Amino acid sequence: MREGVASAMAAARDAVDVLLRDRGLRRSDPGDTVESLLCGAAASATLEGSRSSLEDLRTGRTDAEAEAALRVSSELMGLVPVWQRSPVQVLARLHSLAADPRDPARGRPTAAAGADRLQTLGTLVLRGTSAPAMVLAAVVHAEVASAHAFSGRDGLVARAAERLVLVDAGVDPASLTVPEAGHARSPGAYRTALAGYGDGGTSTQVVDWLLHCAAAYSYGVASAPLR
Repeated sequence: MREGVASAMAAARDAVDVLLRDRGLRRSDPGDTVESLLCGAAASATLEGSRSSLEDLRTGRTDAEAEAALRVSSELMGLVPVWQRSPVQVLARLHSLAADPRDPARGRPTAAAGADRLQTLGTLVLRGTSAPAMVLAAVVHAEVASAHAFSGRDGLVARAAERLVLVDAGVDPASLTVPEAGHARSPGAYRTALAGYGDGGTSTQVVDWLLHCAAAYSYGVASAPLR
């Protein structure tokens, strides 16, 4: 891993660790997790093309993309134990939640090459890696989004899976940070970096994606809805 990526990811992890230490001095409760997931759903929906604001999500004035993001966020934390034994099963469940309820292919990969790519990713997650957890989260995000295994809304699935990695790896066990807000801060930069990775990813493009994610994770700390 290039030095620039290592230092950027270390700085992002330090920011999360400081937040979690401070959490002990503040009062946090499950409501903070719910609020973080809501903020994440709003940001993820925006990246999916939604016009619904965070306030719209609070009041139920949602479009289809925002409704999909809310369905995903509502089950996310409950999927952590399943992720630990079957990541691909979780990805299928996330797509079932994200897809249009009328989509006959919801929850099922529709592209053989994409399905194979998800199986390879699932093996990597279960086997473990020496890479820092935030790097794994970024790779999971990019691989799911780039595999195009499902019939649509792969981005919602990818960003949810990224959150799951951060929770499961112990980086942010209560899911208080909002990495989706970091990605949505500059949608154009997000899409460019992700497309570069998905295009076969030269070493430079992979580094660009990892650096984008490190910045997103740091911004996600600043977006954490702690009281």
